[in-house]
Amino acid sequence: MMTSKSGLRFGHLVEEGLLTEKEINLAYDASMARGVNLERILLQEFGVPRLSLLEALSRHYDCPYIEYDERLPVPTEVFEGLNSDVLSRSLWFPLIKEEGAVTIAANDPRSPRVSEEARAHFPEVRLEFRVALASDIQWYIRDFLHAKPKFLIGIERTGLAFWRNTMAHWRTRLACYRTDLAKGRTSLAILRWGLGLIAFSDVLLRTRKDLFMITYAYWAMMLAGLTFSIFGFAKYLQVRRSRISPPKHHTLVEVTAATTMFLENYHLEGASAQKRTKGTMLARLSDCLPNYCTILNPVPASKERTHLARERNVLAAQRTIAACYRTMYSRARTGLAFIRTGVAFFSLGLGFLEYFLFGLFSIIDSSLMIAGLLMVADGVLWYMPARKEQSELPRCPVPQ
Repeated sequence: MMTSKSGLRFGHLVEEGLLTEKEINLAYDASMARGVNLERILLQEFGVPRLSLLEALSRHYDCPYIEYDERLPVPTEVFEGLNSDVLSRSLWFPLIKEEGAVTIAANDPRSPRVSEEARAHFPEVRLEFRVALASDIQWYIRDFLHAKPKFLIGIERTGLAFWRNTMAHWRTRLACYRTDLAKGRTSLAILRWGLGLIAFSDVLLRTRKDLFMITYAYWAMMLAGLTFSIFGFAKYLQVRRSRISPPKHHTLVEVTAATTMFLENYHLEGASAQKRTKGTMLARLSDCLPNYCTILNPVPASKERTHLARERNVLAAQRTIAACYRTMYSRARTGLAFIRTGVAFFSLGLGFLEYFLFGLFSIIDSSLMIAGLLMVADGVLWYMPARKEQSELPRCPVPQ
């Protein structure tokens, strides 16, 4: 014989042969001894399907059942002003309002306490009760009464989606910056071609003076080199002064940190984060990410989607931080291109002055040296901020 009122609620399980009376009594004793809801014991330890529990409750209370569904459009007016602690103790939640009636999900639709509290909140409308599992009602309470972020279900996914969009916008902007930097490096390549033609024609004009027509060809080469140089330099300045010109190092890191602030509240359950011991801000930000992403298997499936949404956000944060690193190293590559070109042309100009001594073409030699020094100085400004990040570069965690 079932010895408890709670056990009688699930008598349909015995009739259907899913459990024996002894098993239900054992489950009840376990729930009382451990302070755990009987439904949870039946679900997790006795393997009773959720639908079977709902059907048993529906038959016991002689009313339809309702299951948690995150897509249910609960109107704000029905739960506005409700106290989540009161609802959690009484286990009821209003879900639907239409044609002068409010549908209420309750774990015990016959409870006088539930009826009194619901009538006090809805004094002038008809109340229709639906039986629901206690866990489902708790999920509705957490969903719509704004619990702390780590306890939210449907609303949490909305917040996670917002942060994913924020990070996606920033990654798109970072991609634009990298495209700008690539255009800048292309312009530098054109500039190097131009300066190379100038240097080559300079050497030929000084060493080959035998044929008049060839001399004109050398001057034409000099003019072509000058044209390439001006074109490449103009394109480079256009990129550097453009509306979406790459921001400085600290700006990249600060905005990346702002777009991953959700990590403070939305860490995955069961995932451990590294200690923040790195020297640079971006490396410490990387340490906020868990070493791995943990996929839990809660019920119902909608809650699993919440955990999967958390995992997607952590992976999106990894991609965002990696995109910031790529952008900084793109800046560094641009700086190295400057330094490489600057050193080459400074050395070339200095070698011309040393070999040919001072003369009419020394103006070109000096121009090569000045251009080289400017490129080296500009390249160092672009490269050095990324140099510090190299020693702190973390290994990207791999999802398990």
